[in-house]
Amino acid sequence: MRKPSELAGLIKPEELGASRGRLGAWNRPLLAFAGVMAVTAVVCAAGLVLDDRVLVGSPIWLKPFKFSVSFVAYCLSLAWLLAQLPPRGRAARVGRWAGAVVAASGLVEMVIIVGQVVRGRRSHFNQATPFDSALFNVMGATIVVLWAATLLIAVLLLRARVADRAAARAMRAGIVLALAGSAVGFLMTRPTPGQLRGESDVIGAHSVGVPDGGPSMPLTGWSTTGGDLRIPHFFGMHALQLLPLLVIALVLLGRRVPRLRGERVRARFVGLASLTYAAIFIVLVQQALRGQALLRPDATTLTGAGLILAATAAGAWAILRAESRPRPPSRSASGSRPGVGRNPTAVRAEDHARPTQPSQQGVDVS
Repeated sequence: MRKPSELAGLIKPEELGASRGRLGAWNRPLLAFAGVMAVTAVVCAAGLVLDDRVLVGSPIWLKPFKFSVSFVAYCLSLAWLLAQLPPRGRAARVGRWAGAVVAASGLVEMVIIVGQVVRGRRSHFNQATPFDSALFNVMGATIVVLWAATLLIAVLLLRARVADRAAARAMRAGIVLALAGSAVGFLMTRPTPGQLRGESDVIGAHSVGVPDGGPSMPLTGWSTTGGDLRIPHFFGMHALQLLPLLVIALVLLGRRVPRLRGERVRARFVGLASLTYAAIFIVLVQQALRGQALLRPDATTLTGAGLILAATAAGAWAILRAESRPRPPSRSASGSRPGVGRNPTAVRAEDHARPTQPSQQGVDVS
């Protein structure tokens, strides 16, 4: 049974280049944008303390704060993933350009969000004036470009050779789920029935079944009275960080729990976790679309959650049970079948080394 790899060596250097885990191999535009967003988060945190304005039921600086923190995590994750691609070739070049496009698109979106906060206006769904409408249209276009660039990165990762199976599954499932979570944002642009009747200067909403800006959870701002599409949006996008973190957790646990030391068992657990994550994501999407608050699940949602829990527990038990079974001993090179698995040259050399014997007919065979 193999020992757990070191944290920095989850992906074997001989497969992907020994320098790929170093910070210098990470996508520079994504790192630069993550740094800008870290500074923006600090500025927005100060705004939350110093500016008491409220917009759509939340502190006006809360949205840019959440977006900037999310972009830091998102861009650092993508930069790390791109560093796992081979250092040379077409995939590396395409990955560098895709990372730059993600950074540029995110920067345009954040400039508009912060600019609208300074003006005291909504950034999302705002159709109050031609200027506000134009800004939201630009934001919509940049999100489509960002999503398409992330999709391209996902394709590159799906085709890349990754030595560690657990890390490969975490990377690929994480970015696919992140794409699905990001795509939930497109559902938010649909007009509500009241908006279709021309009763609002806003087109689109986070909430389902209730107006935006109603009673909400602290910090997240998620609705407590109706469905909220931001919940599956958030949950799906952050699979990009949570599934790779699971691999690291399994490596650390493997140092204490012998059953988790093998690469195969870690890969199976990551596969199970990915399926569980996807199932929970689907439940959250249908819960939001049915206008149901996260903390007020009905029988359908509870049944789905119970089935997911039972299936996950059964899968984990099956993985551990299979790992605890004794494995049949492998045949050695000198096993019961002579010559099988042996180097033919070595066999011949061994035969020539034996003392020569006369045949039964007395013929000299030396």
